[in-house]
Amino acid sequence: MPRSRILPVPIDQLSARRIWLRAQRLDERAPFGEGPEAVARAVAHLGYVQIDTINVIERSHHHILFARIPGYRRVDLKQAQSIDKSVFEYWTHALAYVPTADLRFFISDMKYYRTNGHGWFAAVTPADKRKVMRLAKAGPLSIRDIEDDVLREKDHEWASRKPSRRALQLAFFEGHLTVSERTGMLKTYDLLLRHFGWDRLPKAATANERFAYLLDRALRAQGIVSLDSICHLDAPSKAGVRKLIEARMRKGELLPVALEGAGKQEHWATPEIIEATENEPHGLVHLLSPFDPLIIQRKRTHLVFGHDHRFEAYVPKEKRKLGYFALPVLVDDKIVAAIDLKADRQNRKLLLQQWSWVGEGADKKAPRKEWKRRIEDELHRFEAFQLGE
Repeated sequence: MPRSRILPVPIDQLSARRIWLRAQRLDERAPFGEGPEAVARAVAHLGYVQIDTINVIERSHHHILFARIPGYRRVDLKQAQSIDKSVFEYWTHALAYVPTADLRFFISDMKYYRTNGHGWFAAVTPADKRKVMRLAKAGPLSIRDIEDDVLREKDHEWASRKPSRRALQLAFFEGHLTVSERTGMLKTYDLLLRHFGWDRLPKAATANERFAYLLDRALRAQGIVSLDSICHLDAPSKAGVRKLIEARMRKGELLPVALEGAGKQEHWATPEIIEATENEPHGLVHLLSPFDPLIIQRKRTHLVFGHDHRFEAYVPKEKRKLGYFALPVLVDDKIVAAIDLKADRQNRKLLLQQWSWVGEGADKKAPRKEWKRRIEDELHRFEAFQLGE
């Protein structure tokens, strides 16, 4: 007889929020402890921490870690990357810090770049690449160490006139080089094998192992998952991940979920996650980066939290609604505000550019006075972080 269809487990939005917050470790103050070890634990749990160059306030990778490590110091990430070597940089859906233990899941991408290249690197000549590899073999180097480039016209507004810059990036994507250190956004590259003290690259994960990695990473950091949330900006992996989900459902390791408001979009979770749904808010306030894993998948954030976050750094000023670099504000289990901040480092002040009530905060019957007091307390802590070190 054919096996009967498993009926989806209904999950309301409030429960979905609390499951996701628990998975993101935003429901307790110091879930990973302190120091470089906390950085390594946080990156290992989240799977990746996105890097971004915008520094109107502290850059996103430091901000994301601060949200989960109250005593976070920038030197902790530097030690994790450059000394402990517990994290490394590579491309997930964007440039990110990734656990070094997961490097083997990126070997196939490195090999792909070696074989097929990429349109962004079409301007890199064999001579450009030979040059940076020759210099790298002599020791770690940054773009500032290369002074004899013949400058070229830019072919993109984000490009450099120095051909060696893109050659370094290509060697990075191919896995020949890795970023061994960052000073601000200035990257120092080293031979990947020399940096880690390896004789050869780890054995590449198989396609099925990589699908399992993507699924397990999402389950750990999201709680309830969909194909879109598992394979964010990675559509080619969806078929393999779906096949794995179906296999796990047959074994009872995953259950289908009917998430409130999701319509026909399918979701899944482990039985343990569903049984462990929290019934109480966590009592914390977080000012989140627009690149935080809770925010970066905008459609998912809107579905679960009812907040359609707008990233307006590249929007003309007259068309902005929330501000240049608005931060979603999480109070308990609700996103109730978006605050546009700017760090005035010269005068050592954190400037509040704009405060917008959003979501339930936009309801005039909401307890705004209490929320404002709690948010301002967190703003003081956030300011100390912004202007510290």
